[in-house]
Amino acid sequence: MASVPKKNDLYIEDEEAMARKRKRITSIGQWSAGILLIVAWELLSRWNIIDSYYWSSPSTIWKTGYIAWTEGSLWNDLLYTSGATVSGFFLGTFFGALLGLSFWWSYYYSRISEPYLIAFNAIPKLALAPVLVILFGIGFGSKVVLAFMMTVITTALAAYSGVRAVDKDLEKLLYSLGAKKWHVFTKVVVPTSMPWIVSSLKINIALALAGTIVGEFISSRQGIGRMILYAGQIMNLNLVWVGVVVLSILSIIMYFATVWIEKLLLKGRSAD
Repeated sequence: MASVPKKNDLYIEDEEAMARKRKRITSIGQWSAGILLIVAWELLSRWNIIDSYYWSSPSTIWKTGYIAWTEGSLWNDLLYTSGATVSGFFLGTFFGALLGLSFWWSYYYSRISEPYLIAFNAIPKLALAPVLVILFGIGFGSKVVLAFMMTVITTALAAYSGVRAVDKDLEKLLYSLGAKKWHVFTKVVVPTSMPWIVSSLKINIALALAGTIVGEFISSRQGIGRMILYAGQIMNLNLVWVGVVVLSILSIIMYFATVWIEKLLLKGRSAD
């Protein structure tokens, strides 16, 4: 005799089908909006509604980008910028998380350090870019340092917020059962703070990219920022737009990469 599906099972199936439908419609909408924007940009440029000298056009940007890719150094510039961004992003996130989590170990240490952490976060780090470039040179290292500076404090503050959200009653319960402080830290503090740390990843990748580009604007031999600056100096606005589009694509790729990392780090927590 065939079993009759339970009401809860049907509800779950309906929810899953609705979620798939929403995801499909959202994806179609996103692609349609992007294609519509590109087509409108191209048509407005060809019909001289917008000045193609200043705003270029998708077809011209594609041709200029192809030339820069095959005959220029666009590939090397892309690797340089993405490498510095990713390096600074991971270093800033890792050490920022360690700094924020370390505040759990001592009440006085956290309270004494907190105002200085907030004050340092208020400092416009990009204003220090010329000093950092002079200090670390015009090479790859200064770009990594700038990306690191842009992300480390953001992550530290996020981790510190997670530390303050730890359930004190749960800590007392574990201590009463004989747990050591290290056990509480690894089993309670880190898992509780992880969503807070992960929430800063999407912000950090944009900050890291901004720090890298500013460093390349100031002084660099390679990078997309250097290419944009050089193109502006020689009044090649089409090449400037190539740099802008490449940076936009790079930022989108990095954003989705952080989304994947977020899902990986928080795997299984949604059910909890």
